[in-house]
Amino acid sequence: MSFRIIGTGRAHPEFILNNEMLSEIVDTDNEWIVTRTGINTRYVSTHETITELSVKAAQRALEKAGLTGKDLDLILCSTMKGDYACPSLACLVQKDIGADCPAVDLNAACSGFLYALDQADAYVGSGKAETVLVIGAEMMTRYLDWTDRGTCVLFGDGAGAVILRKGDGLKSIKITAKGDDQLLVIGNTFCPSPYGKQPELDPHFRMKGGEVFKFAVTSVLRDVKEVMKAAGVKVEDVKMLIPHQANLRVFQAAKEKLGFRDDQLAMGIDHYGNTSSASIPLMLDELMEEGKLEEGDIIVLTAFGGGLTTGACVIKL
Repeated sequence: MSFRIIGTGRAHPEFILNNEMLSEIVDTDNEWIVTRTGINTRYVSTHETITELSVKAAQRALEKAGLTGKDLDLILCSTMKGDYACPSLACLVQKDIGADCPAVDLNAACSGFLYALDQADAYVGSGKAETVLVIGAEMMTRYLDWTDRGTCVLFGDGAGAVILRKGDGLKSIKITAKGDDQLLVIGNTFCPSPYGKQPELDPHFRMKGGEVFKFAVTSVLRDVKEVMKAAGVKVEDVKMLIPHQANLRVFQAAKEKLGFRDDQLAMGIDHYGNTSSASIPLMLDELMEEGKLEEGDIIVLTAFGGGLTTGACVIKL
């Protein structure tokens, strides 16, 4: 298909929040968190902005690709919300890396990075772009209710980036949506108006965990099977299954049903937590940097999130 990955980068805040620290502010402990989620620590922003993290990740990806911002034809940022409602995060990144190409944000929650890859595929495949920067950047801790142990223990902040260039690395891709505002929601906030009452929504992250777990396992199994079939690859052909880092139990269950070995499942949730659409590019850069992936390897990416949205793809590096 249309593109290949030629550079990766990542960035995260300095502060590391461990489970013992969380037990000081909410009724939980390390064993409870690890058993249910697989998370030990997560990065939490204390002063960094999502723009700063995105720019760092983008600059590192450009450096590894041997390019500058001027070489880009398009910037796509997957995020639930940048530092501003307007201008977009993508436009601020464009300014700071010295690019002069179109730039736009998109929001598909945790599946956003896969949605951005699908959009990049359309641009490169149609000839409208040859070199694309895709960023997944989230600051989930901005939306947490720190008195709710069921959600505040799950999330961290970070940004990951990839540089895509015209090529044949993408073998198949699928994205889905099923509108739902009950299972997973983050409410908005609005300014008062003298002409009418604004909606009063809970601005915190809220989730019906059990139902989301069932949706997650079902959708991951379906999507991964479909993209692998479309790409003509089997489990033994795949070097790594790289999921969005939502919950260790979700992907342990999916891995077993799909027939992947333990060493084929890439999980960094123990030290990142769930960073939503930043999860996959964060893990991808970490794996590349550690030499666990190399040119020619086949990887499968998969995600699910609010919307409800899902996505999966097969890429040959």
